[in-house]
Amino acid sequence: MATCDIGAYEFGGIPAANHAPTLAQPSDLSVLEDASAAGLAPEAWAARAVALCRRHRADCLVAEVNMGGDMVSAVLKQIDATVPVKTVTATRGNAGRYRGLARGDPQHPGRSALGQIREAELRAAASVLGIQEVSLLDYEDGHLEAANAREIVARIARELRRVRPHVVVSFGPDGGYGHPDHIAISQFTTAAIVAAADGEFIGDDLSTQRPHSVSKLYYQAWPESTWSAYEAGIQKLSSTVDGIERIATAWPDWEITTVIDTRDVWPTVWRAVSCHASQISAYEALKDLSPEHHECLWGRQSFYRAFSTVNGGRARETDLFAGI
Repeated sequence: MATCDIGAYEFGGIPAANHAPTLAQPSDLSVLEDASAAGLAPEAWAARAVALCRRHRADCLVAEVNMGGDMVSAVLKQIDATVPVKTVTATRGNAGRYRGLARGDPQHPGRSALGQIREAELRAAASVLGIQEVSLLDYEDGHLEAANAREIVARIARELRRVRPHVVVSFGPDGGYGHPDHIAISQFTTAAIVAAADGEFIGDDLSTQRPHSVSKLYYQAWPESTWSAYEAGIQKLSSTVDGIERIATAWPDWEITTVIDTRDVWPTVWRAVSCHASQISAYEALKDLSPEHHECLWGRQSFYRAFSTVNGGRARETDLFAGI
């Protein structure tokens, strides 16, 4: 078997062959080719990724899709609509609102039913993007911070060792707007990067996998222009935790290290977003934004480079895989 591991907005292409009957024995993998390249535009790395997968007749193309994953899948599908892509998500979102209705409202379906609805919506969105597999870690929505830390770090580390991405993208330490789940997944993911590289870290059957060192970690970093566009449609975005209101805070422009041009794929992403019907009431107004706000919200994605073992400096990147 062969797989191509392609991280979000990258081309760090290293296909591998598994000589065992199944993928359950990752230690039996061997590298077939290193076709990595730096400085490619989205369409260029997507074409290179698809060509590499086809050349080795890969079973699937694995995309690391924490943040910006919809954009990654959409770009790949523009190049080849048949290329297999897989993704993983942590919760079913069953603690949220239903079409704007809070839990306890007579028309709210309840946590269990909402979890099933959200899962179906997720799978529908994945279908729009051409993602052929969705894996759910099934942690409790709204309570991710209460998860057993060693367990969830080990589970994420296992995915990192399996997929072996060059780049990981997650929420920043503030969770976007202070959302506890977003903060928790940022912390757990950052810890899992350390664990994945540590050959002595024990947990979730990691002993069967070779350690893997991620080359770059990015955090989502929306500037004032993006938050202004977003809140022009849905008003102020905030969360109340322990009786204290947490408000979205923009990243200073000088602190943003990387900006990705996503203008060519945002219509596909919007179609995928629209599949989330139980949440769409909050986002419906985004359709009527001014062209300027659409450009700020959908036309580019901004990130902060938390660490990199391959590059540095103040020059702003246009590729998350610069230096790889």
